[in-house]
Amino acid sequence: MGIPEDLTSHILESISDGVFTVDPDWKITSFNRAAEKITGVSRSEAIGKNCFEVFKSNMCENACPLRRTMKSGKALIDRSGYCVTSRGKRIPISVSTAVLRDDRGRMIGGAETFRDLSELEELRKELAARGGGSVFQSRSPAMEPLIAMLPAAADSSSSILIQGETGTGKDVLARAIHGMSPRRDGPFVAVNCAAIPETLLESELFGYKKGAFTGADRDKPGRFALAEGGTLFLDEIGDLSPSLQVKLLRVLQEREYEPLGAVKPVKADVRLLSATNRDLLSRIDEGSFRRDLYYRINVISLTLPPLRERREDIPDLAAGFLSAFNAQTGRRVESLAPEVFARFFEYDWPGNIRELENAVERLVVLSSGSEAGPELLPPALAKSFAPSPKSASPGPSEEPAREPALPTREEAERACILAALEAHAWKRAETAASLGMDKSTLWRKMKRFSILPPQ
Repeated sequence: MGIPEDLTSHILESISDGVFTVDPDWKITSFNRAAEKITGVSRSEAIGKNCFEVFKSNMCENACPLRRTMKSGKALIDRSGYCVTSRGKRIPISVSTAVLRDDRGRMIGGAETFRDLSELEELRKELAARGGGSVFQSRSPAMEPLIAMLPAAADSSSSILIQGETGTGKDVLARAIHGMSPRRDGPFVAVNCAAIPETLLESELFGYKKGAFTGADRDKPGRFALAEGGTLFLDEIGDLSPSLQVKLLRVLQEREYEPLGAVKPVKADVRLLSATNRDLLSRIDEGSFRRDLYYRINVISLTLPPLRERREDIPDLAAGFLSAFNAQTGRRVESLAPEVFARFFEYDWPGNIRELENAVERLVVLSSGSEAGPELLPPALAKSFAPSPKSASPGPSEEPAREPALPTREEAERACILAALEAHAWKRAETAASLGMDKSTLWRKMKRFSILPPQ
């Protein structure tokens, strides 16, 4: 027994996807409420018109999914494109199509469902603007232990200590853990313990009650209260004063804290993530960090390796930052010169991923063409590209300087290509993409520079 027509109508009116149907002559026979909202065209205007007059999509002319479906009898799912609203606004959409048949199986028209992807597109742009892609989609063996532990660590409720040099992405890892955790729908609150004066940090963490001190004319919630039901991230925890270490230890032991001026404690439903670039064990030996607090915050330890130990990830990270800064600035720098990558692979990166991000930003901002060259690198990175002073003409007894087998630029290009091939396990398509060149171009350069794959 089929679904009653009035119930079908109610279902179509209640869904958030736009739906319209056409007869064999491409005239619209139904148009639901979501279709009205997305296109800006009312049902009364749409019904009876040709679908391409109402649903103005880039697919209508040459690649109409509904035409293909009605011709082949096969449904199509999630074809990407865009449509133009009645006000001229372009909206990204995904389209699915199906054939309409009567009780005898004869085709009587077609149905098209389309979804507004505007919010998804905005989110994609926002993530691109933040830069770098995921720091944790890594090709490096140095990252394998961390990546292997990450899902289990995120899914637990245990305190986590993230360790690593400055600029390795500890804050990004903390956000990733929160986003993968059961608390992902709760707040993520970050505090840099080194950036807030010691006299203010206690009230920032625990809040205060009205009248707790001169000027406290109202209650103020602390970061623990703001993170309730979510995650609190304490960056640079090694800089906490001894008195605050004691109070934090109590929170972790008793799961409660006292705002300044409060007469009774407040329960804390917060997961704690901490990070430091300091050697906390050394600070324990010095007497400046409590051993019992160390073991409370270090139930699970995650260590981020420095960039110099994960050079395989440099091409992907640089490509992500390049895309992000192009999106932020509106520039169209399509690639970085091979010499730039050669220097990237040679450099020790004391500032780690943050320094790489800053270097790519500089290249994008200063570049006037589609390819950013080594002359635009920051001074620390550009040293190896400084032109060497010309030697004086050799005297009668001096031998003339020998020319290298390849010019300096080509040596750098060969080194860059070789390093990128090794970083991508000699997969030419991935290597070419990371270097911003076509696969056939990479193959020609490999032959030119006599680069042979390993046996």
